[in-house]
Amino acid sequence: MVLSVVSFLQDAASELLYPVLPIFLRTVLGAPVAAIGAIEAVAEGIAAAAKYVAGRVADRVQPRRIVGLGYGLAAAGKLVVAAAGAWPVVMLGRGVDRLGKGIRGAPRDALLVDDIPVEARGRAFGVHRTADTAGAVIGPLIGLGLYELLHHHIRPLLWIAVIPATLSALTVVFANDSHVVARVKDARAAGRERPDVKIPASAKRVIIAVTVFSLVNFPDALIILRANELGLSLGLVILAYALYNVSYAGLSYPFGALADQLSSNVVYAIGLVCFAVGYFGLGLVTKSYWVWPLFMIYGGFQAATDGVGKSWVSKLVPNEVQGRTQGTLQAATGGAVLIAGLWAGFAWHDNGRVPLMISGVVALAAAAYVATALPARRLPA
Repeated sequence: MVLSVVSFLQDAASELLYPVLPIFLRTVLGAPVAAIGAIEAVAEGIAAAAKYVAGRVADRVQPRRIVGLGYGLAAAGKLVVAAAGAWPVVMLGRGVDRLGKGIRGAPRDALLVDDIPVEARGRAFGVHRTADTAGAVIGPLIGLGLYELLHHHIRPLLWIAVIPATLSALTVVFANDSHVVARVKDARAAGRERPDVKIPASAKRVIIAVTVFSLVNFPDALIILRANELGLSLGLVILAYALYNVSYAGLSYPFGALADQLSSNVVYAIGLVCFAVGYFGLGLVTKSYWVWPLFMIYGGFQAATDGVGKSWVSKLVPNEVQGRTQGTLQAATGGAVLIAGLWAGFAWHDNGRVPLMISGVVALAAAAYVATALPARRLPA
């Protein structure tokens, strides 16, 4: 429950800032589209590297301290973004923010599934993603209200985002990691501090497949920019982004429960189909009113893949390597998103149709492969 509150606060901060940041970069700081894609790509690359390192140590240290450090860095990064007077400073701030995200991710997710039965992990991640994304709904709505109250000035919103981010970091102190600490102490006492269990081949196959797809999953900053290019004002972009997060939050638990009852790979494939529809749609339409349903469908992609993907790999590995596995998954997909952000930013040109259509095609192919060729849970030894 504490981790859900922490994530709620952090996402409220992040999503208050995130939908206005691409437009702030473009209209206030004069950043080109390629720079916007590069900023998010570099940020995701930093997060990916941090996720891998954090995942390697998450099974051998006290996770609460690492999680707290991660959320603290995220708050510091938002402070740098708020003070930025040029787009390279925003890149620095986003890098610090995503460094924090990378550090906290794997230890938090390993802590989240500790003592949760395999058959209930989809629901556990679903509950967490629902709370997390509820913050992502509240954040943009607060931002929209403040945007109107502050006479359409964007920078004050960036400063206000620092407040819930700081509260999130402070709340980590209440998290309970006693079970993980006890397991680490027992391992040290038995002379096996470093886990000698390897990540199973079945989990590696899932990680590889998800990573390949992530090469076309470019940062949402470009999706937000596309909505603005289609004619939505900044206020309506924020509202559409909040609607996307409503869809994401509302569907996270049902999809997580479905993954437990049906099959993680099938639910993940459903998410990839939602991705394809969202990207194809945004690439084809010319009227702004299409943004509303397409953003809702795109929220279904996140709901069916984010928590479901993490719970999926958690079902394929033993507890001794949960942190390492989560770190490897998140690092690999984060690195792929870095590449996606770079190529999509440079290929964007006037309307982004080419990268959107390419990504949609790859997502459909990935959905077919994931649904038919990958394992849903660990086989008995």
